[in-house]
Amino acid sequence: MNLRTLLFSTILLPAMASAQERYSTRTGEISFFSATSMENIEAVNHKATSVFDPATSAMEFAVLIKAFEFKKALMQEHFNENYMESNTFPKSTFKGKLSGASAEDLKKPGKHDITVEGELTIHGVTKHITAPGTITTDASATLNASSDIIVKPEDYGIRIPSVVRGQIAEEIQVKIRIQYQKM
Repeated sequence: MNLRTLLFSTILLPAMASAQERYSTRTGEISFFSATSMENIEAVNHKATSVFDPATSAMEFAVLIKAFEFKKALMQEHFNENYMESNTFPKSTFKGKLSGASAEDLKKPGKHDITVEGELTIHGVTKHITAPGTITTDASATLNASSDIIVKPEDYGIRIPSVVRGQIAEEIQVKIRIQYQKM
C-alpha cells in the first residue's frame, strides 16, 4: 500500500465521514387518539428514537410499544396484551425519506413543508405510507419535525373483538413530534 492510499484511508476518510451532519433523538413524541361516541382513547410515548440524515433525506424511527402511556392503567394493559401483543411485536418502525426541503434549506432558520414517504411497520405488518409534515429549523440548528398520519388497525393485522368494536375508532389519528439534535 503506498503512502497516499494509507494517508487517505486513515486520515481523510474519517474526516469526510464526520463532516456529514446527522440528527437524532431518543425522546421523540408519538401520540395517538381514537374518538368514538362511547369513549376516547389516547396515549403518548416520549421515548421514540429517530435518526435523520439531511444529505440523503433518510429518516428512521423506532418506537417501543410498551412505552405508550395511557391515563387508565387497564387501557394500557389491554392495548399491550390484547391488541398490540407487545411481547410478540415489541416495537414499531419507520424507514423512509423526506422530500420538499434540501439539506441546504434545512440549514436556514424557518418552517419547511415536507412529505415523508416510506415503510411503516406495526404489529409485524409493513405498509407503504406517504404523509405531509413540517420541519422547523431554529437559530441553534435544532430541527423540529412533525407529521400526522391516519392508521387503520385492520391494515396492520390488529384484531378488535366485535364486543368492543364500537369503542375503538376504525381510523386512529397518530401525531409525530420530534426534536432533533446534531449527533
